[in-house]
Amino acid sequence: MSTKRPANTFRNGPPQPRPKATLGSTKALPKTVSSRVKSSSRWGWVRQYMRDRPLVERIYRVTLKVVLWLFLSSIGAVIVLKYVPVWVTPLIVSRWVDTFGTDESSHVYKKWRSYDTISKEVALAVVASEDQDFPTHWGFDFDEIKDAMKENETRKLPRGASTISQQVAKNVFLWNGRSYIRKGLEVYFTALIELVWGKKRILEVYLNVAETGPMTFGVEAASQRYYGHSAESLSRNEAARMAAVLPNPRLFSISNPSNYVQRRTRQIAKQMRYLGGQKYIRNL
Repeated sequence: MSTKRPANTFRNGPPQPRPKATLGSTKALPKTVSSRVKSSSRWGWVRQYMRDRPLVERIYRVTLKVVLWLFLSSIGAVIVLKYVPVWVTPLIVSRWVDTFGTDESSHVYKKWRSYDTISKEVALAVVASEDQDFPTHWGFDFDEIKDAMKENETRKLPRGASTISQQVAKNVFLWNGRSYIRKGLEVYFTALIELVWGKKRILEVYLNVAETGPMTFGVEAASQRYYGHSAESLSRNEAARMAAVLPNPRLFSISNPSNYVQRRTRQIAKQMRYLGGQKYIRNL
């Protein structure tokens, strides 16, 4: 009987060639893994590019710090101004600078009054004339924006659709002018004050910083200058006339109202009654 073992062909046989990698083998990798590899390689290329160019890297770091500082300071400013009266705005400074070299008086008429000491008739009047959905929207009236965009296709002078919140954001934090940068910042600050301030504070600031006449800002200064008494005792007709000039307070006059201002005053007073009076803004 033979005791010879069978040859181990697996161990002693000729070496088998290894399968060669093909281009199609990378397709077996999951898409997420492939995208991560690509993104990491791109980011590595960017980092290497900046390392090879110290000036570019320095500019990038400075820009990043400036953007971060502006972001944090904007949030800090909004938080502070939730509690502190807004004494000066870019619009006030701009109007004051415009008086240089002219015969116009450079005196600024402005006096801060808390919301509780201002007649609710004027608060209701500006809501009725400027932004009737103010108590319910989140800073933007998209229906009004759509209507304005359609109308502006045929109008020579564009019609705005800014809410009271947007006007406050623009007047307090930004400059005059039309640009995509300013509009983008307006959207940012509008959302921020809606979140941090709330409706009552936004309306309080609006009533104190809105331009109500030549070098006149806020309803208290306008009431004392044109009516001879405090804004605490404004009547419905006086409040409606004050709101009627807000679209262009440098052209329209509270003390000497034109036919247009008188007609618009009656319309606003009618809208105030239609909204149900002061109870419309009672729960801001």
